[in-house]
Amino acid sequence: MHKSILILGACGQIGTELTFALRETYGNESVIASDIREGSENLMDSGSFELLDATDYDVLEEVVAYYEIDEVYLMAAMLSATAEKFPERAWNLNMNSLFNVLNLAKDKKIKKIFWPSSIAVFGPNTPKTNTPQNTIMEPSTVYGISKQSGERWCDYYHHKFGVDVRSLRYPGLISWKTQPGGGTTDYAVEIYHKALAEGAYGCFLNEDTKLPMMFMDDAIKATQQLMATEAEKVKVRSSYNLSAMSFSPKEIAQNIKEHIPEFEISYKPDFRQDIADSWPNSIDDSKARQDWGWEPDFDLEKTTKVMLGNLKT
Repeated sequence: MHKSILILGACGQIGTELTFALRETYGNESVIASDIREGSENLMDSGSFELLDATDYDVLEEVVAYYEIDEVYLMAAMLSATAEKFPERAWNLNMNSLFNVLNLAKDKKIKKIFWPSSIAVFGPNTPKTNTPQNTIMEPSTVYGISKQSGERWCDYYHHKFGVDVRSLRYPGLISWKTQPGGGTTDYAVEIYHKALAEGAYGCFLNEDTKLPMMFMDDAIKATQQLMATEAEKVKVRSSYNLSAMSFSPKEIAQNIKEHIPEFEISYKPDFRQDIADSWPNSIDDSKARQDWGWEPDFDLEKTTKVMLGNLKT
């Protein structure tokens, strides 16, 4: 059956790779990319693109009607580190865009929504190790507050109005294809670029700050897998815990040194250290594994090989 998909925030770190993945699965003509700015030449040439502000309901509604959109992937957001600098702008973008999409679904103008949450929903009082699906949250960042609020609204719209909305709590994401977008886990991408270009990296987190991480291919796989799952199997309508690996800057540096022996790392923590300290160091994603068969493909060693191998070329 033909389906028409709209991606909001298609030019971001996740949105870019998700756009290509969905176009490969459903065909270029079936996946409409959109963002407030234009993306890479490859993205722009691969299919239809709309300049679109996800907080503008009227324009969004017009695009949905014009392309007869069935599914919306709402990837537009202001991430953790940037959101701390612009709290009200972050709240307005992160929340108003979600309300717009939820209301389109409530009014039966679209059939299904994907909305990403984050490990930022957890806070300093959350259990740090193997953080459960259901636990104390109390986020202490603007980004985390918006994501926790969004989870509650997703769950509410599902149970109150029957909206088919699905969500994942992404950990830190690592990719060689796109640049990071202003998050606290960005170091785990920057470090590979700097290792190859300069043989050294100055990290903005302490050496022993362990955080949940995931290679982008796994994040895209999980997203597509969740969206393809039969509705009755999707038991969590707030957001699913999702995990692949956890490591610290010291551990990733040691892994890189196995490939680049002369690599050196130094540490100069900044405001992002406080954000990282409020997050878990590992995640229990057994609910996702149980409900829809989630299983990651990448560990740290495999990630390092792929990152260094592709960034060298």
